[in-house]
Amino acid sequence: MDAQGRGRADDIDPADQWVLNPDTGDYELRLQNSAPQSAVPGPRSRRTAGATAPPRGRTAPGRERKGTPQEAPEPGVPGPRRRRAPEGPPPGRRKGRTKKSRGKKILLWTGGTMAFLLVGTSTAGYLYWKHLNGNITSVSDDGAGTGGFSKDRAINVLLVGTDKRTGDGNDGYGDSDSPGHADTTVLLHVSKDRTNATAMSIPRDLITDIPDCPTTQEDGSTKVIPGTLNTRFNESLGQEGRTPSCTMRTVTALTGVKMDHFMIADFNAVKTLTTAVDGVDVCLAKDIDDPDSKLKLSKGEHSIQGEEALAFVRTRHSVGFGGDLSRIEIQQQFLSSLMRKLKSNDTLTSPTKLLKLAEAGTKALTVDSKISSITKLRDLGTELGKFPTKNLSFTTVPVVDNPAEKVKATVVLQEAKAKEMFALIKDDVSLTAVKQEKKKEKAAEAARLKGSKADPADVRVRVLNGGAVAGSAQETLNWLQLEEGITKSENAGNAGATLKKTTVEYAPDQADQARRLADLMGLSGSAMKPGKSVTNSQGLPAITLTLGEDFKGAGVSLTTPSTAPEDVEKSTADKVECAK
Repeated sequence: MDAQGRGRADDIDPADQWVLNPDTGDYELRLQNSAPQSAVPGPRSRRTAGATAPPRGRTAPGRERKGTPQEAPEPGVPGPRRRRAPEGPPPGRRKGRTKKSRGKKILLWTGGTMAFLLVGTSTAGYLYWKHLNGNITSVSDDGAGTGGFSKDRAINVLLVGTDKRTGDGNDGYGDSDSPGHADTTVLLHVSKDRTNATAMSIPRDLITDIPDCPTTQEDGSTKVIPGTLNTRFNESLGQEGRTPSCTMRTVTALTGVKMDHFMIADFNAVKTLTTAVDGVDVCLAKDIDDPDSKLKLSKGEHSIQGEEALAFVRTRHSVGFGGDLSRIEIQQQFLSSLMRKLKSNDTLTSPTKLLKLAEAGTKALTVDSKISSITKLRDLGTELGKFPTKNLSFTTVPVVDNPAEKVKATVVLQEAKAKEMFALIKDDVSLTAVKQEKKKEKAAEAARLKGSKADPADVRVRVLNGGAVAGSAQETLNWLQLEEGITKSENAGNAGATLKKTTVEYAPDQADQARRLADLMGLSGSAMKPGKSVTNSQGLPAITLTLGEDFKGAGVSLTTPSTAPEDVEKSTADKVECAK
């Protein structure tokens, strides 16, 4: 800016403010009592706004031109840069100055270019981010979920593959004129500490009860779709207008595990996702030629994608026993391979593949409205990606053939093993050999159970209901007095607060009584809470048994195994298995 623009004009002729610097050969804008200004670039075709070049042939006041006369610049144009004499730099000019100045110019141009690219990239990134958000299809969970995942607790996501005929080239698959079923369903449980995960498949032909399902309609109203007893699990989606929220409710009713989110994939999801990562590796223990799924592969290892990948996950007549359970096994092998590919450096370091994955995933998946943006999906994906592949276990709900059928077409729960499996997931117990708690805590809990146990007749206990079904305290009291010989017991009514888990509180000198009660109740060391002595209705010291929401009935053990039983059928995602 000129002197007038800086408020220092006074009576100074602007032309007198341009001074030739003999060290640089540049004209500089020199204001009164000011230090030399930065050099002005070489000749310009136009005058800089607010700055006046020195007139032809004129020198600044009090200064003489040195050396031979210079050709004056054109009116309105700063004088040309002085050329370096052939014999070297002029006096007072340091060697290397031109190189340094040139380096600064290069840095300036590079920085400017980078800034432009960053601006361009961020703008393009925003537009692409907005594009991906536009790809996402979401459906309300109708209150069937928890309201969304949290970083401080375990995560449960319902993954559902539907057989609805959507997308190009899928006319030959699934049931014609059908809104689709819950054809493939996986409950993905990720542990609270993110060290491990369990993927439990639910057979589509499992006979179960579908509860009433409040469902949001297109006009925004809510309609309750009546439940159905003793029907196939896959009827929980698509049929009778049921949405994924109904499948969530059905899974919760079946397992006791409430879902945080759901993701629905159609046939195209398999094709596009496998293509995005340039195929997944699978292994066959024999040649397969299945005209129903259109899978034709030779024995050995193959990399499959697109239509071939879809045929692989749909085949069942050519593997195992030829039923849906055999298909579940091959799907688990496929998912293991896909997980390995997604976590591989080959994928994670390839911007092209990551962009393809983002495009394919947002187009192919339908999610619940709680994760209907790229930001929320990214945050969920970050949590789901923390566990190592070797600690992702695949299993299937324990079932047996339906005894009510002559021709075996459906399955029913194998009650004892199924309940055990559901308890492992609810209690965040890994199916892999991952330590769930610190050794110190485990040792302390175990120590509480060690030691002498009082005779039942010497145990004095108050029973409170802290979350169990109504009547549980009296039921437990009757059981303790009539079957276990703990006659010094009483029903103390309802507890002041609801507890998730049953506890036994006792004073230090009552530890032997607490151990006896814990043994009878099937309680773990974590249920035993050392504390202060309390008195019963007769004013005598007693221990306190508070029945929590986990109470299953008088005499039913409340101990959850710390490790999965040896006979639980499972596989892990880090191992390659060949379909048989």
